[in-house]
Amino acid sequence: MQDFLKHTLSGEKPYPSAGENDQLRWQWLDEGILELTPHQPTRQAIVISAGIHGNETAPVEILNQLVTLLLQGEKMLVPRLLVILGNPAALRANKRYLRCDLNRLFGGRWQQYEDCPEARRAWRLEQALETFWQAGNNVEIGWHLDLHTAIRGSYHPRFGVLPLNERAWPEAFMQWLTAAGLEALVFHRAPGGTFTHYSCEHFGASSCTLELGKAQPFGENDLTQFSEAKQALASLLFGEALPAGKHAPRRYRVSQQITRTSNAFQLHMDTDTLNFTAFPQGTLLAEDGDTRYYVKQAREYVLFPNPNVAPGLRAGLLLVEDNAHNDVLG
Repeated sequence: MQDFLKHTLSGEKPYPSAGENDQLRWQWLDEGILELTPHQPTRQAIVISAGIHGNETAPVEILNQLVTLLLQGEKMLVPRLLVILGNPAALRANKRYLRCDLNRLFGGRWQQYEDCPEARRAWRLEQALETFWQAGNNVEIGWHLDLHTAIRGSYHPRFGVLPLNERAWPEAFMQWLTAAGLEALVFHRAPGGTFTHYSCEHFGASSCTLELGKAQPFGENDLTQFSEAKQALASLLFGEALPAGKHAPRRYRVSQQITRTSNAFQLHMDTDTLNFTAFPQGTLLAEDGDTRYYVKQAREYVLFPNPNVAPGLRAGLLLVEDNAHNDVLG
């Protein structure tokens, strides 16, 4: 197999479904799930996923370029690697999802939904992570990088969202996020149904959702915008030098979640409101029946505003700056 993305989009299982070259062994585990194992011993186990939302194609193209170099034997692989294209059916349709948002279904939340492609896929991806990390002996480094693009434009075009984590984030992991060119990091303070929360909570992985620009169809992405992220991924996979980060990312923490609970929901923002737009205290941002969402602190920033989500799902986050940390950054 030479082109992981091509085989995934074709819907056909490759033949043969396993093989090796001078650098590694590979095995096609399922549609959009590929495991690569270096010939030399390693204590690193890395999961890189993309395409959890089928219209977020730039990270898929970047990841496939790196995997192609590995499959062709042109690069050495350092960690055990699990590569996941999350929602192949949605990728083929160039839609965010077919029936429901896959990135809200992890941690067993798929059981609360009717039988649909995304519910079945969430279950399969949970299985894949469990099998991958349980197979590793003496794993010292377990990371999960979930690559996305945002629906809206952003004051920080490249940013990371980190799940709730009671443990300290490893210094090497935070240094890697800086080297990947992320301009901001957002820290959750509550559990969620995302893929990265699942891997962090259940397997102790250092996990981050990387938002790399804006969603575009296949073939319309300017991949030069993501050169720092691609170089950082190459350093992780191939053992190359990690690029020096230009600036430490600004840090934010989630202060409120806006949830749509009914068809009466109204989001009081323009459709072109950018991620990380700041609003002053007292601003009414959304209402849903008798529920009102106001800015409670002196200034809060909006992230992922989306009035079109299904009832019961997140319609936006409000953030505050981590001033103590940002003051240290300068």
